[in-house]
Amino acid sequence: MASPRLETYCCPNRDAATQLVMNFQPEVFCGVCIGSASVSLLLTILQLLPKKGQSPRKMPKASSSSTILLLISICDILGGLGMIFRSSVWLGFPGFIANISVANGTDMWPSAFCVGSAMWIQLLYSAGFWWLFCYAVDSYLVVRRSAGLSTIVLYHMMTWGLAVMLCVEGIALLYYPSLSSCENGLEHAVPHYITTYAPLLLVLMVNPILFRRTVSAVASLLKGRQGIYTENERRLGTEIQIRFFKIMLVFVICWSSNIINESLLFYLEMQPDINEMPLKNIRSAALITWIIMGVLNPMQGFLFTLAFYGWTGWKVDLKWRKREIPWESMSSSTVGENAYPSPVNYQSNTHDSKKISTTDSQQTDDAISMLSEGNTSGEDRLSRSSPIYQGW
Repeated sequence: MASPRLETYCCPNRDAATQLVMNFQPEVFCGVCIGSASVSLLLTILQLLPKKGQSPRKMPKASSSSTILLLISICDILGGLGMIFRSSVWLGFPGFIANISVANGTDMWPSAFCVGSAMWIQLLYSAGFWWLFCYAVDSYLVVRRSAGLSTIVLYHMMTWGLAVMLCVEGIALLYYPSLSSCENGLEHAVPHYITTYAPLLLVLMVNPILFRRTVSAVASLLKGRQGIYTENERRLGTEIQIRFFKIMLVFVICWSSNIINESLLFYLEMQPDINEMPLKNIRSAALITWIIMGVLNPMQGFLFTLAFYGWTGWKVDLKWRKREIPWESMSSSTVGENAYPSPVNYQSNTHDSKKISTTDSQQTDDAISMLSEGNTSGEDRLSRSSPIYQGW
């Protein structure tokens, strides 16, 4: 699981609260992390593989949101691999990790592994948080017709730049001036926790607002397309709203335990003695949420694919297929349309206005289909209610 306690455990003079959770049934905890991460990893890959009898998902023409969804899944997969590797080493070589101490400061390999594995997990999940924020931004901009495939470059720069910068800054402040002197005071730990939880809190607070505004903009687009708001369009708007709700529900389920656990541990750190009897219930709650984190954090990858695409089935199609390149179909259609010269049209103004209206409707359809990607029924209803489908 992803917690800043992984980095603070690498400090030989770690605080009592970190010592409490990290020493609580470490074999059971590592086994839970390996099991949860392995199940999530396999099911996530199964969800993303092409299925028999299903056409491959179409990439939106004017949005990078489908790419963002794939990158979120990749971050979850790589983060899960880091959890499996780290927990496996902890289970297989317990003496190796036990060498992280002030007395044995000459052997740097245990500390290097501890810091490196913790940074890997933290960086990948932090990048996933930033990509999820970019998905909310991109959904809103696409509906407003202010985004396209070119914006993916800006998203890459923002996501990886901020994730690396915050991770390196937090680790540098935590381990300054050396690994043996970290966690000597709150001035070392607090900046590290802030840089770790900043993207998580950003998604929790800002994404619901962006999703709500996107749903409102979608309703306006559907109403303005034909001047009426049919039952099919109302259902499509509801499906998009439910999809956004599922995304936020998965995020809250997987990461609310981290916030609760961190609040409890910070409260224990402020006490003179965390082993006092009045603090027994708080210690128990901290340990319970610690185990829950080991289960829910790795499961985010699989649960997100359910929220994005729904259950895609078990029948995997591993046969290679030649996919049609978009510009090939466009070229062939253009050639077909221009094979014979068209007669002179003296009503060009009327034709141009209809063409502009059709183009605007097509742009609206592309934006709505992007938001409902992975939902076949929604896309079918959209195509049936589209003016283009009706031969307008």
